[in-house]
Amino acid sequence: MKRRKFIKTASLTGVGLAMGSSLVNCEEIASQKTTGQNNEAINNLHDLPLVVATWHVKNATAKAMDILQAGGNALDAVEQGCRIEEANAKGQTVGKGGLPDREGHVTLDASIMDKNGNCGSVVYLQNITHAVSVARKVMEDTPHVMLAGEGAKQFAISKGFKPEDLLTESSKDAWEKWKVEAKYQPIINIENHDTIGMLAIDKNGDISGACTTSGLAYKLGGRVGDSSIIGSGLFIDNEIGGCVATGLGEEVIKTVGSFLVVELMRQGRSPQQACEEAIGRIVNKPNSNYKNFQVGYVAVNKKGETGCYSIHQWFSITKYQDGINAQIQSDYFNKA
Repeated sequence: MKRRKFIKTASLTGVGLAMGSSLVNCEEIASQKTTGQNNEAINNLHDLPLVVATWHVKNATAKAMDILQAGGNALDAVEQGCRIEEANAKGQTVGKGGLPDREGHVTLDASIMDKNGNCGSVVYLQNITHAVSVARKVMEDTPHVMLAGEGAKQFAISKGFKPEDLLTESSKDAWEKWKVEAKYQPIINIENHDTIGMLAIDKNGDISGACTTSGLAYKLGGRVGDSSIIGSGLFIDNEIGGCVATGLGEEVIKTVGSFLVVELMRQGRSPQQACEEAIGRIVNKPNSNYKNFQVGYVAVNKKGETGCYSIHQWFSITKYQDGINAQIQSDYFNKA
């Protein structure tokens, strides 16, 4: 997934230096053909169905749209769409091939939520590629919302998921290079991971969403971000709309970001206005260190309108609607 570098002028120190080739140069992103800025991200009552996702994931949105066009529901669409990126070992941020924690373990977080408010998630899942599908099994086959660690893994195996080593040679090589000068401190100098978060509205007008990630590269063992936390990385209210987040999960959690966006839409904001206000809640906090991290939101409402916004430049979304599967660069706060 070519969607890696967030802050064009940031100093690449600490963890940032370790990323090397896994960070896409800003100029490369800028050169990609996109469909406008946020004026294209906001639509007015176009025909359903609709799929929107964080980052440049056209194969994932295409898979989701295939399901919707065939009459499938939004829940199936977001699950199957996210599975495309989970199986993409070259992505290094989601599923197989994800960059590991400081101890060399690839650990996955994922969540899923349906039109009825049912939800499931997994945290710190190891050796199972399709975390989003395990999260759906948690939602549908247990009385719980969240399973973690070894318990989540054993549950997945009991449901027929096959364990496999998720650390690819390229991710292992990147980790080995990082270890040369790594400092064992949970300090973020530059954003160095991302997520696929996906929202879909089917032909019936019902909304579902999913979010899956391998989390912050070289994180402390056991660290969990926002992607698996309902209300932070993902939230759906079928009467109002839905939202997914990407970026530094700790900051999303502190403001319960996706829930906030949906609640703002409930109060009358458009998806675009809600995303912008939610970013404002982060950057306007006293002593906010927002110049050193990234957060981005994408949202839809019940009308099929969409919006996206981020702290820094180079966040993009992929939207599939009216037969057009397009990458769109998000508007952003920090234009200094």
